[in-house]
Amino acid sequence: MSEAAIHLEGLGKKGGGRTRGRVAMMMGLFVAVYAVMGGRIVQLAVQKSEITGSIPRAAQMARPDILDRNGQVLATDIRTASLFAEPHRAGDPDEVVEKLRTVLPDLSYESTRRRLKSSAKYIRLRRDLTPRQQAAIHDLGLAGIKFEPEKKRFYPGGATAAHVLGLTSADGRGIAGFEKWLDGNGLEQLRSAGLAKAESLEPVRTSLDLRVQHVLRDALNHAMERYRCIGAAGVVLDALTGEIVALSSLPDYDLNDPHDQQAPDRLNRMTSGVYEMGSSFKALTLAMALDSGIVHMGSIIDASQKLRVGRHAIGDFHGKYRPLTLPEVFVYSSNIGTAKLADQLGIDHHRGFLKKMGVMDEMELELPEIGKPQYPKDWKRINSLTIAFGHGLSTTPLQTAAAAAALMNGGRLIKPTFRRQSIDEALRDAKQVIKPETSANMRYLFRLNVEKGSGKRAEVPGYHVGGKTGTAEKVVNGRYSKTKRYNDFLAAFPIENPRYIVFVTLDEPKAPPEGGGVTAGSNAAPTVGEIIRRAAPLLGVEPEFGPENEAFLAAD
Repeated sequence: MSEAAIHLEGLGKKGGGRTRGRVAMMMGLFVAVYAVMGGRIVQLAVQKSEITGSIPRAAQMARPDILDRNGQVLATDIRTASLFAEPHRAGDPDEVVEKLRTVLPDLSYESTRRRLKSSAKYIRLRRDLTPRQQAAIHDLGLAGIKFEPEKKRFYPGGATAAHVLGLTSADGRGIAGFEKWLDGNGLEQLRSAGLAKAESLEPVRTSLDLRVQHVLRDALNHAMERYRCIGAAGVVLDALTGEIVALSSLPDYDLNDPHDQQAPDRLNRMTSGVYEMGSSFKALTLAMALDSGIVHMGSIIDASQKLRVGRHAIGDFHGKYRPLTLPEVFVYSSNIGTAKLADQLGIDHHRGFLKKMGVMDEMELELPEIGKPQYPKDWKRINSLTIAFGHGLSTTPLQTAAAAAALMNGGRLIKPTFRRQSIDEALRDAKQVIKPETSANMRYLFRLNVEKGSGKRAEVPGYHVGGKTGTAEKVVNGRYSKTKRYNDFLAAFPIENPRYIVFVTLDEPKAPPEGGGVTAGSNAAPTVGEIIRRAAPLLGVEPEFGPENEAFLAAD
């Protein structure tokens, strides 16, 4: 089993080659013996069932508890019961249905009556009875009515981590999210071997922090209401370990009543949705240019005129239309300046850098719902220019957050994960994708943008937030819409030595009730600020204040 596989009792223990050989031989003998015994037991059980007429027991698929990083239960098995009837032993169908409906008023009269008149040996009338319902039905004293104990998956948090945890089927198999990943990474093999017993399954501890997960989802809900979005998503990512501390996508659904789980707007926008990221992608372009050495922090880029390529003209939103320093290109979010940087390096270098940063390949994660990035097969100059400022390449928000972590943490790209891992464990598989000095310069630019640029409303006193806004026009009927936007804010804190990345996306936000802007600086940025303000103390990040409460810029 791979390192990513779940650790269950009796698995993953190390030993010498000889010991493993002896154990394997003994296990083979035991399997052979018990296979014969098991077959005989099943045969006898079937014969007994035919003789006694007992209810055929459904397979009881035990699953391990899923915990957050602090041991809080996210998913567990609970005991429940199903209601069965033996039509040939039941009394008058009309009377049986009328009495059952005194306890289960939503039980269909006609359907149940028809089934009780059938020649079927057993019929299931209801799953997941509560103890009170079971006791009340038992007290009715109806002949031919029986109960069958079963297991049911229960999620104490309801919708809190819906898109992460996923779902199980009625027979206990994972069909979505982390639950499905568990089946493919050890649990299904144990089940097939008959070893998936509740008492032998160790809990699976994830990287999630339930407290931070609640903060993230609550802040996204508030943003959905305030800015009347059609969707929102966010992630809190540990920049040094790759651990996903919180991840939420809205609208979501109650895992204990997932009737609307298949609705199109219930997709996991953070991992399976792919979007053009807008100006937050400029961070990658500037990092690429700085890392290549073609520019430095004091370089001047001429943004005095629109950049024309054939019939296309690239301009700036509220542009200065003058030469800009490199920090000004970032703070003023200049499309012209950013496109010129990509143009200097050329198509092959640009494409190779984005691939190295992990935003062009399908991501590996402990969830099956993963989107595939989209970009031009024939990557022309105009494509490179627009991708430089976030239009023309669509990727998942989580991949963008992981790339941003590399920009902030000294240049190491670490795969995001829901598994617990230390910094040392993360560094073993990390890839150095930019120079440490490039990372230091990017931290400076992120902080400068919150102090003086479009990210001002993400500021949280004492926590030294840095970040970049992104406002992308959505494609509607093959054209960029002037009224529908995809906004995001990509943040890191504390910026002197960033430990956490917070990335929030808002789908089609509108101006708040009191009026105001509709760009990311007016909605996504303050949403990130709210998350950091509430989550930072939970994460153990203590506020620090410098002269006049202004943060110290970590970079030269």
